Amino acid sequence: MTKPDPRSDRSEACDSPDITGDRYHVETWGCQMNVHDSEKLAGALESVGYRKAAGRHDADVILLNTCSIREKAAEKVFSEIGRLLPLKRKNPRLIVGLCGCVAQQEGEAIFARAPLIDFVMGPRATASLPRTLERLRAGDPSAHRTVDTEYREDSIRFPFDSIRRESPETGKAYVTIIEGCNHRCTYCIVPTTRGREVCRPLADVLAEVRSLGQKGICEVEFLGQTVNAYRDDEGNTLAELLRATAKIDDIARIRFTTSHPAQMTDKLMDAMQASRPSLCPYLHLPVQSGSSAVLERMRRGYDRETYLAKIGNLRQRIPEMLFGTDVIVGFPGETEEEFEQTLQLLDEVPFDTVYSFTYSERPGTRALDFGDDVPLAVKMERLRRLQARQREIQRGRNLMWIGRQVELLVEGCSKRDATRWTGRTPDHRIVHFAGDSAPGEFVLVEITAATPYSLVGRQCATEKNSRVTKKGSLDEAHRASSA
Repeated sequence: MTKPDPRSDRSEACDSPDITGDRYHVETWGCQMNVHDSEKLAGALESVGYRKAAGRHDADVILLNTCSIREKAAEKVFSEIGRLLPLKRKNPRLIVGLCGCVAQQEGEAIFARAPLIDFVMGPRATASLPRTLERLRAGDPSAHRTVDTEYREDSIRFPFDSIRRESPETGKAYVTIIEGCNHRCTYCIVPTTRGREVCRPLADVLAEVRSLGQKGICEVEFLGQTVNAYRDDEGNTLAELLRATAKIDDIARIRFTTSHPAQMTDKLMDAMQASRPSLCPYLHLPVQSGSSAVLERMRRGYDRETYLAKIGNLRQRIPEMLFGTDVIVGFPGETEEEFEQTLQLLDEVPFDTVYSFTYSERPGTRALDFGDDVPLAVKMERLRRLQARQREIQRGRNLMWIGRQVELLVEGCSKRDATRWTGRTPDHRIVHFAGDSAPGEFVLVEITAATPYSLVGRQCATEKNSRVTKKGSLDEAHRASSA
């Protein structure tokens, strides 16, 4: 099949007539990439006249943007679809589309399991959305139960000025630089749902970042399934992107996720060091297991010693760097000794955040051939032990912050206490604090208490009415408090 030109798809979408009065609602499962994909879906709809609905009950179009990285995540989507049936009966105009990775994975089979779904669209077919809806609205019989799961470049080439940013007032924005993955980890479905790697030109990424800075965004987070594999057609890598972004005055903070240890090169580490203080001292570097034997069965491309060497090399360059990771417990063949090696790794690094999960079989992955031979009860017991150990590590590390002053970028009101604000430190810690502030501002906060998952503090008085807004203005205070 001939690969469509994504630019022609985009042009066709933009020529669609306005749909005055119709309202849309997007629900998202999964990672930052899925969240940003939903911002693109919303932008595509608003470009042809749709307006954001107050919620699903107020919508004429509902899009379910899904994640299939784990079996439980995919099953949640189908449970949610059943709850939409009363809305479908109440509003005959309601169109429901299943988008994202579950759509890519299941394709036409979705209609048998969820008959109320009107169309299915994979994560790399964003540009077809307005045209699909137009055909459905016009009563085109060929549009009903449309499946578009081609691996195009729609999402990576989506016009950034059309993205509907969900919370620009926070001063933060996601920027996709690479999509897809060329690794073949035996447990992972991402190469199936997202396709092979495709990268944006460096100039296009920097144009988006500058545009965001001019609109008041002060923190950007570069996204990709393997973000540090980024390399455009001219040979520019993430190293060049970091160095160039660090020179943009409007951007105070730079993050990137998710990285693969195999692409954490000396060149990239040098660029990370050179990009401080704009580059935030936090890196999410999934290890998946502390056992070299398990890593080999996972086909991760590194062993325990190589991973630890990468951590050590980064800390030599950036001593204040903190780390987060992902861990899978109960991978096929995992012995108690191999699991214990993962527990030991938590102590050896140690990590400030760990996202941990039990292994679940995913369709089309090579690990299916191994057999899911670790009993569920054993998996759950190991997961509990790992999470309990990590909770104690995080508790101890967070307690060390009591009495220090930290720089925060305010995100909004605390979800647990409306009288407090929530912000995030450069090293990714969540802080709830009392003070006079607003989303998108930098403030200085003294830490007064700590839990394993967040810090509590009070806002410090500064010369600028307790608010700091300029890039780098808190660097000296932050370094002194972190010493």
